[in-house]
Amino acid sequence: MISHWTAFLTALAAPDQPETALKALQDIFRGHVDARLFTVMIYDAASGLSRRVYSSHPVEYPVSGTKPLSVGTWSRTVIEGQRCFVANTIEEIAEVFPDYELIRSLGCESVVNLPGLFAGGVLGTINLLDASGYYTPERVGVIESLAPFATTALLAAHRATRL
Repeated sequence: MISHWTAFLTALAAPDQPETALKALQDIFRGHVDARLFTVMIYDAASGLSRRVYSSHPVEYPVSGTKPLSVGTWSRTVIEGQRCFVANTIEEIAEVFPDYELIRSLGCESVVNLPGLFAGGVLGTINLLDASGYYTPERVGVIESLAPFATTALLAAHRATRL
């Protein structure tokens, strides 16, 4: 983990933010748990808005403007419960994400949304998507163990990007 921190801190010090830090974050996660699609969203509790600030697939999932956070199972789990949301089938994904067809077209049928927590709230999420059934309890445990990197990256993204 020390080598990860060294590389990550070097990325944080680079001038091109938050892109450089978030790319380093993707590399850290992919070194432990694969993801066909990797995105990062920041969240502003005061406004209820979220923004995608990083995407491994910028054509299909571009870094873009803000959108309101919808209320439902996902928000109760991630925002209110401050826990990972895990879905391992496209049917489970379709229950919470209206873009499930696009998700499936990328070969993804499972997802983990890891919240970055700070000062009692959720800064945003690290979103990993892969094949059906990919995110086993063991892999989710590995993802959760990388939360310090996620929180640090989300703090940097908030600092570099204003909603």
